[in-house]
Amino acid sequence: MKRIMVVDDEPDQTFTLKCSLKNMSGDFEVITANSGMDCLNKLKEDIIPDLIILDIMMPEMNGWEVYDKVKSDPKLKEIPIIFLTARTDDIAKNAGKFLGEDYIKKPYDIKEVLKKISKILNN
Repeated sequence: MKRIMVVDDEPDQTFTLKCSLKNMSGDFEVITANSGMDCLNKLKEDIIPDLIILDIMMPEMNGWEVYDKVKSDPKLKEIPIIFLTARTDDIAKNAGKFLGEDYIKKPYDIKEVLKKISKILNN
């Protein structure tokens, strides 16, 4: 079973994505984090996912900052990251695809999210 961490400061988003992933595919254990710091704390506690779905726009520590901290840690740097955001500008989209493995725009189609996850985890 693959472990996915969903990081978003909006509890409705993490809940919806967690339930959707579990209902659409029984292949995932979904862990949620409600902030960048919560994500990093869970990673420090050795709750290591196979994939992180990371919101870009969060207070205190945005997704880009979390990404930098994850990728600068030798034991975490190989974790693939998909950026999740309501931003639709080209900067967010291009940076999300360049830095991360992929980019998901809110609102999302759960079937498309599953395709992206499967593509990354099956490679």
